[in-house]
Amino acid sequence: MAGLEVRATSPSATTVGVPHGETVSDAVDTSTDSETDSEREAAKRKLISVVIPAYNESDCVDELARRLQGVMAAEPGYDFEVIVVENGSEDDTWEKLNRIHVEDPRFKILQLARNFRMDGGLTAGLANASGDAAVLMTADLQDPPELISEFLRKWEEGYENIYMVVSERRGTGPIRTFNSKAFYWLAGKLTDGAIPRNASDFRLVDRGVYQTVNQMQERNRFVRGLFAWAGYRSVGIPHERPPRFGGESKAHSLKVINLAFKGIFAHSYVPLRLITMTGLSVSLVSAIMLVVFSLRFVIYGVPFAGFGTLIGFILLLFGTLFLMLGVVSEYVGLIYEEVKQRPNFVIRRKVGL
Repeated sequence: MAGLEVRATSPSATTVGVPHGETVSDAVDTSTDSETDSEREAAKRKLISVVIPAYNESDCVDELARRLQGVMAAEPGYDFEVIVVENGSEDDTWEKLNRIHVEDPRFKILQLARNFRMDGGLTAGLANASGDAAVLMTADLQDPPELISEFLRKWEEGYENIYMVVSERRGTGPIRTFNSKAFYWLAGKLTDGAIPRNASDFRLVDRGVYQTVNQMQERNRFVRGLFAWAGYRSVGIPHERPPRFGGESKAHSLKVINLAFKGIFAHSYVPLRLITMTGLSVSLVSAIMLVVFSLRFVIYGVPFAGFGTLIGFILLLFGTLFLMLGVVSEYVGLIYEEVKQRPNFVIRRKVGL
């Protein structure tokens, strides 16, 4: 802008320090050619926002920063910003992140007022991202940062949603492995394959994709399901998931099961349809049994096979009924959360944003 203002000076004007016959704008143009070229080159580079929720990840954040810096150095054609969402940690994660920010301002911090879980942290980071594309990953280094380069190559090919497909899980117990397999199998059946099998949250999404997801204001957020629902041109990259670099896993069985049910109920109406089908099936079986027992009474003169059979049948019906009520209550709970319209996250403070 200063160069443009100087060019507005009359061509006949001269200034101290500028040779006679040469205008100020000529001198500025000559001295700023290299600067202008560098600015143009920087303007051509696209910005990649890396969004990382971190909860009690003191053992991982330093190594995470080091490996991300290696990736950024290996991709000179792109600019990067790393938005670490400090998700209400109880250790010194916040202090370490501030030190990393001082050393490298590309690392920015978004501190939440409390722990809003993984999906709340991702939502907060995406809401503050400004890149041409955004990378979503975890802070425990189970999502290898080096895979970002492969994501970028696929993005350059025109794909808009590139995600890691977990080919093998290392460092997880049999229960955790079984839970993951059961979830993806059940989610695939109940959502007509809307959620890709073994797809992780680790992904690169184009600006148009994450802005579409940002516009979804639902409170029961299952982020990988939202990206799957949004569509766009997508591709998965198979890669084994390494064990945690340090610290303790937060993916306990009950939390994983709760997240799985929330994800399925938020993206499928099949459980509600199963209630209708179950009701119709039980009614049909009851009608057939009524006809059979009535004929038996007419022909043989005995009403029923016994008291135990009657009690067992009644208990079965009541069990089925309460199971149906449980499914309905889950959906009512989801509706209740939506109606309250509470925010998905609360920001306490920002550093570098």
